[in-house]
Amino acid sequence: MSQSDASDLAPGKKRSLIHTLELDLRLLGMIGAFVVLCIGFDLATGGRFLTPRNIFNLTIQTVSVAIMATGMVFVIVTRHIDLSVGALLATCSAVMAMTQTQFLPNVLGLGFDHWATPWVTIAIGLSVGTLVGAFHGYLIGYLAIPAFIVTLGGLLVWRNVGWYLTSGKTIGPLDATFMKFGGINGTLGATGSWIVGILAVAGALYGLYASRQNKLRHGFTVKPMWAEGVLASIISVAILGFAAILNAYQVPTRKLERLFEARGEVMPEGFTQAYGIPISVLLLIFITIAMTILARRTRLGRYIFATGGNPDAAELSGINTRLLTVKIFALVGALCAISAVVASARLGNHSNDIGTLDELRVIAAAVIGGTALAGGVGTIYGAILGALIMQSLQSGMAMVGVDAPLQNIVVGAVLVLAVLIDIIYRKRTGEA
Repeated sequence: MSQSDASDLAPGKKRSLIHTLELDLRLLGMIGAFVVLCIGFDLATGGRFLTPRNIFNLTIQTVSVAIMATGMVFVIVTRHIDLSVGALLATCSAVMAMTQTQFLPNVLGLGFDHWATPWVTIAIGLSVGTLVGAFHGYLIGYLAIPAFIVTLGGLLVWRNVGWYLTSGKTIGPLDATFMKFGGINGTLGATGSWIVGILAVAGALYGLYASRQNKLRHGFTVKPMWAEGVLASIISVAILGFAAILNAYQVPTRKLERLFEARGEVMPEGFTQAYGIPISVLLLIFITIAMTILARRTRLGRYIFATGGNPDAAELSGINTRLLTVKIFALVGALCAISAVVASARLGNHSNDIGTLDELRVIAAAVIGGTALAGGVGTIYGAILGALIMQSLQSGMAMVGVDAPLQNIVVGAVLVLAVLIDIIYRKRTGEA
């Protein structure tokens, strides 16, 4: 226990609101930085940054990097690094593009109109990503080749494997059902979004209740009921507010008219339709929940953080750290394949530059989100927020008219500053 924690538990000392609500100070700092960033860009763009349309675009642009960032947390926590995620995304994208445009129609006779086409395509992409990731993990865990070297080689190898698979061509268009995972081509609509929002609120409230009951059963101190109510209200407003913002983005009238014309119908006067929550965002939410459960509630998660905290002690305690490394990199490979689905579906095709520099964005998202490069510390939700901050920074600068080279300079400076702040924070709280 750090000195600050001990002082907080001193008899008779009044606890602050933040400590009473048991909020993560690092998370609050990131949220505060994100809010300031958004308000600043909104003022600089004349109110265009915080419009429903831009927020919708911001969410679908963040998904691909955010999905890979959840896996990068585990890699960095175990004191490794993966420089190949962007290249592996490109290879998986190339494999899936060739599968649905060449292999399935010519070999199995399955065209774009067949229900199995997108699912067979995704299954093949996931298999390739997982196998490549496991191969990287084997080289690192069993042959003791440094992760930096293995994944740097992977960056060069898989980027060009993807190029050779497609002969350097852009492959498209892709299957219509497959493209629903990209964002604007696949959304839940207003009703579906409200249903998901209400279910998410119910799930969050049940999680708070279950956590409180679990603490009571084991004799731990719990928050006062008013604090539980405040926290529940904040979460509920955030979830429903997010759904409301996305529902406020309306499908353009001309696009609706074309949809009605394609069905041989006339659009009713005054008819409107909201996009709602994109399917890709829903996919990210599911992955975030699954990865959080994996990190906090499973033996594999405990082994990952134990190994990151002290690899030698973990191995002496009986953890098979070599096999654990294979599992982690295989998981990252699978997440790269899922990101490839989202990225190529959003573009509507596979292009050779897909995923370029994503490895740096993914690492930056994890680090900005509080994952310690020294290992042992990291959160999934932090990586998601880090990815959102990175994308907001880039999108905001593009809207303001900042040149691309200067954008990269700013992002690089922000990454270094985030690591510096994290180091200072850990020293002050005794976590270093």
